[in-house]
Amino acid sequence: MTLGIVLVGRNEGARLVRALAALEGVEARVVYVDSGSTDGSVAAARAAGAEVVELDTSRPFTAARARNAGFAQLEVGDAPEIVQFIDGDCALVPGWLEAGQAALDADPDLGLVTGWRSEIHRDASIYNALADVEWHRPAGPITVCGGDVMVRADAFRQIGGFDPGLIAGEDEDFCLRLGAAGWKLLRLPRDMTRHDIAMTRFSEWWRRMVRAGHAFAEMGRRHPGHLAAERRRVWMNMAALALLAGGALAGLWPLVALAAGFFLLSYLRTAHGLMRAGQPPKEAAAHAGLLVLSKLPGFWGMLTYYRRARAGQDAELIEYK
Repeated sequence: MTLGIVLVGRNEGARLVRALAALEGVEARVVYVDSGSTDGSVAAARAAGAEVVELDTSRPFTAARARNAGFAQLEVGDAPEIVQFIDGDCALVPGWLEAGQAALDADPDLGLVTGWRSEIHRDASIYNALADVEWHRPAGPITVCGGDVMVRADAFRQIGGFDPGLIAGEDEDFCLRLGAAGWKLLRLPRDMTRHDIAMTRFSEWWRRMVRAGHAFAEMGRRHPGHLAAERRRVWMNMAALALLAGGALAGLWPLVALAAGFFLLSYLRTAHGLMRAGQPPKEAAAHAGLLVLSKLPGFWGMLTYYRRARAGQDAELIEYK
């Protein structure tokens, strides 16, 4: 089957150069979609031989809008039968394209395949390491995945592509609609991309968790039942925090102890789960702390979505880099 590649980015700098270099020698049309970069990304993509689409700056940028624009560009001329989408901070692993194409070719009911993403500089920060853990999910049939995916073009057309109005969770929304349309989704047990989140500051991680909370809430409205457990954990943690603060202010120390016990139990269970998954104790302990704390920015992100939705406001992009 014929292949097209859509690479999307905004001010990725050296990461985009690395992504483009990984595509050298690939027999496929490569389209780079730029969302208002000011760092020479457009020139770098053209120098690498990619077709370039520069999004109109008068409309809000979203990854979904960029991916749709890249697919539309591939439709001009000889449209490919399958499309590999890649984020600009990722580089394809050798052999992935062949493996993905073979899987789609072998099963006509398969609409999408993905693989494993891993961090290039995993140990550069606790945030990088936590992201690396997040990327590794079991192989086999799936219901959702991230934005680095290989998609059958007919399946993409059938559901109308990504929803350009989503500022987060657009990849999960796409997958859920694809599955609802009768297509199968599969994660292959092999590396697909190397990612460079380059996250070194707590503030960056915090904003990323706010963005995740926004996605939790919006996906709940669009796809009832999806991410229900994640939303429930956020509400439970906020309730416990309210009890902790209220008990302390009122001098109700048994209530404070109860709420503190909830957080301690949550932390211990999370750390134990990470260690059972193979993380070293010291790393698991640090990651468990962040995962428990993440409910706070996640709650703020959920509230942000509910407030905007109630007011009928368009969502604004939440950038963490």
